[in-house]
Amino acid sequence: MNEAGEDMFQKILVANRGEIAVRIIRACREMGIKTVAVYSEADKEALHTMLADEAICIGPAASSESYLDMERILSACVTMKADAIHPGFGFLSENARFAELCEKCGIRFIGPSAEIIHKMGNKSEARKTMMEAGVPVIPGSKNPVFTIEEGLKTAKEVGFPVMIKASSGGGGKGMRISESEEDFEINFQNAQMESIKGFSDNTMYIERFIERPRHIEFQILADRHGNVVHLGERDCSIQRRHQKVLEEAPSIAISSELRARMGETAVRAAKAVGYENAGTIEFLLDQSGNFYFMEMNTRIQVEHPVTEAVTDIDLIKEQIRIAAGEELSVKQEEINIVGHAIECRINAEDPEKNFRPCPGTITELHLPGGRGIRVDTAVYNNYRIPANYDSMILKLIVHDKDRASAIAKMRSALGELVIEGVKTNLDFQYEIINNPDFEAGDIDTDFISKYFTK
Repeated sequence: MNEAGEDMFQKILVANRGEIAVRIIRACREMGIKTVAVYSEADKEALHTMLADEAICIGPAASSESYLDMERILSACVTMKADAIHPGFGFLSENARFAELCEKCGIRFIGPSAEIIHKMGNKSEARKTMMEAGVPVIPGSKNPVFTIEEGLKTAKEVGFPVMIKASSGGGGKGMRISESEEDFEINFQNAQMESIKGFSDNTMYIERFIERPRHIEFQILADRHGNVVHLGERDCSIQRRHQKVLEEAPSIAISSELRARMGETAVRAAKAVGYENAGTIEFLLDQSGNFYFMEMNTRIQVEHPVTEAVTDIDLIKEQIRIAAGEELSVKQEEINIVGHAIECRINAEDPEKNFRPCPGTITELHLPGGRGIRVDTAVYNNYRIPANYDSMILKLIVHDKDRASAIAKMRSALGELVIEGVKTNLDFQYEIINNPDFEAGDIDTDFISKYFTK
């Protein structure tokens, strides 16, 4: 049965690759919507090109000449007569200019408006907006910081240690911890240089450094009719160099009362900017149970499957329906968190060599299965992993009645997963799952640096 309404899109171009492109295409197929896959020359045999109704090459292997080339993607959309573009995550998903160009071309961008992407993508501006909305933020600079002198003045007011952050940063880039006045100058310079190199932006801001926090994020959905809901939290504290490694929902550290307060705050934050579509409000939770706004991601997240598992809500389909003008399919009181879900990101990388990416050909692949086990991937037997893109090749997601059962299920699923031909972080994930402190729920953002120093 076709799930699409009368005003639903007829054809969607998926401006991405890998597992998220496959995930979006599958959702569209279930809704009776035709899809167009775009691919680079390096991805001509990629799974997403085979699953889509149509596929079009948009350039060479380099992302800058293919998946990041706005003109080529928009030309492909017009040529293939697609009504809308789903950007997935990464690449152009949080690019305000791209969202603006889609609008000018009469193509629906499945995500928030260019104005909101710009406003929330600039970390210092987002922080200021949240303060005005009464959302708790980490003590720090109220205005953008451009010089060492300005930054040091703020750091002294806030009190050391401090976190120096790039306003346009993401993925851990443009971030440094300064313990004292003595190391502030070199850390500020390094963070700012990284920001200029990575984001062409020298705008920085300063925050108090919260020791041993948890990284808690709330999934929100908002439609153009003013309805906003939250779908509970994800605990993303297991990180390596500010990159998430394993995520779970719900968080063992969040009581029902705290969930309600944080959820209401996330909804208030979304309403404060007139948000529309799927988004994530990220918080830091300190050891005393205080939470602070960190940033907002204006796209679908890599870890969205754990939320889908515990709420039984398809976030990609909701994104598409919202973009087509429909109201949310659920009200806040109808959303229930059931059981516990864990996601492990499996990357083609070598943990023994500082997690160096390991592209190559998969010579043998066996994916685990069974009740409550989900695998999101675009790889297959004899698939050649290109050296040009992110090293994540697979997401393993489990769902069970409680956290202990989910851990046991993940342990079993990791043991069944076979990937030969390339190095992966599979054993590293197995070590995390079997760590006694992880099992006990005693985790924070320093967990990996504490136990795994390779």
